[in-house]
Amino acid sequence: MAIYHLNVKSVGRSTGGSAPRAAAYRAGERIRDERTGKTYDHSERQDVMHKEIVLPSRFADEEMAWARDRASLWNAAESAETRKNARVAREYLVALPVELSPPQRLELVRGFSQELSDRYGFAVDLAIHAPRDFPGSDPRNFHAHLLATTREVKVEGLGAKTTLEMRDGNRREFGLPPVIDELLHVRERWAAVTNEALQEARIATRVDHRSLEAQGIDREPRPQIPRAAFEMERHGYRSVVADRMREEHQARVQARLDKVAAREAPLPAEPAAAQPAAKAAAKPQSLEDIRREARENWLRLRQSQSQDHADSALSGANDRLRNDDLAR
Repeated sequence: MAIYHLNVKSVGRSTGGSAPRAAAYRAGERIRDERTGKTYDHSERQDVMHKEIVLPSRFADEEMAWARDRASLWNAAESAETRKNARVAREYLVALPVELSPPQRLELVRGFSQELSDRYGFAVDLAIHAPRDFPGSDPRNFHAHLLATTREVKVEGLGAKTTLEMRDGNRREFGLPPVIDELLHVRERWAAVTNEALQEARIATRVDHRSLEAQGIDREPRPQIPRAAFEMERHGYRSVVADRMREEHQARVQARLDKVAAREAPLPAEPAAAQPAAKAAAKPQSLEDIRREARENWLRLRQSQSQDHADSALSGANDRLRNDDLAR
C-alpha cells in the first residue's frame, strides 16, 4: 500500500556539500564544479526514470537557457554564495505510490514541484528514481528527489535568498509566520496532492502526513536507519548502529504489546472468604433499592421471630409432658 514520506534536508558547505555534486548524483549526469574544479560523474546510473528542471510559471515564456541547463544552474547556485558554511540547496525527498503508473507518478511530482517553485520562487531540479536492484532492496521504493535553489530565480540569474532562508525574526518583519509553518504546509500539501492522484486513478488507498498518535493509531513508528548504516548493509557489511536501532525498536514494540495485554487482562477472582464481606459492604444505589432491602430485612426478622416463638412453644410442651410422666 502507499506510504507517506517527505523529508527535507539541506545541502551545505559546512558538511562538505556541493550543489553540482548533489545534482550530478540525483540526475545521473557528469557535472564539473567550477568553484572547486572537481568533476562528479554519475552517468552510469540506470535507475533515473525521469529528470527535468522546473521554473516558476511566470517564466514559462522566457528562454532562460542558463537556468534550464543543469550544470549551469547549479554552478550559478555555488558562485552566488560567498560564506564557507553557506547552504547551497534544499532537497525534498518524497516516496511515490507504487500503485500509480509511471506517467501518473511523473504528473504527481511535476505538479508538486511546480507548486513549490511558484510559492517560493526557486528552481526545482526533479529526478524520479526506480527502486535499486540489489539484494534486500524494496521493489516498491519509487521515489523522487526535488533539489531546490536557496535563491529566487530571475531572468538574468539568481536573486535574493528565498523567504525559506530567512530567520523567524526577519520573517516577522515581513508579516510571515515561523518557518516551521512552511514545513508543515509542505507536508500537508504532499499528502493532499498524493491522495488526489490516487483518487483520480480510482485507487482506494490514502496517505496521511500526521503522526500515528494524531491519527489514533496505537503502534510503534518504524525505525529510520541512517543513510551511512543503510549503505554499509547494502554493500554487504554489518552495521552495529542499524542492529541497535532495530533491537531498540523491537523492545519498544514488545513493551507496547505488554502494556496492552496488561490493560486487557481480566481482574483476579476474589477469595471465597472475602466475597460475603464484599457483598455486605455493597450499598444500595437508589431509593427503590433501599426500600426493597428494608422489606427483605423486615421479612427475615419476622420469620426469625416466628421460628423463635415456635421453638419456645415446643419447648414448653415438652416440659409439661415430662412432668406428667413423672407424676404417673
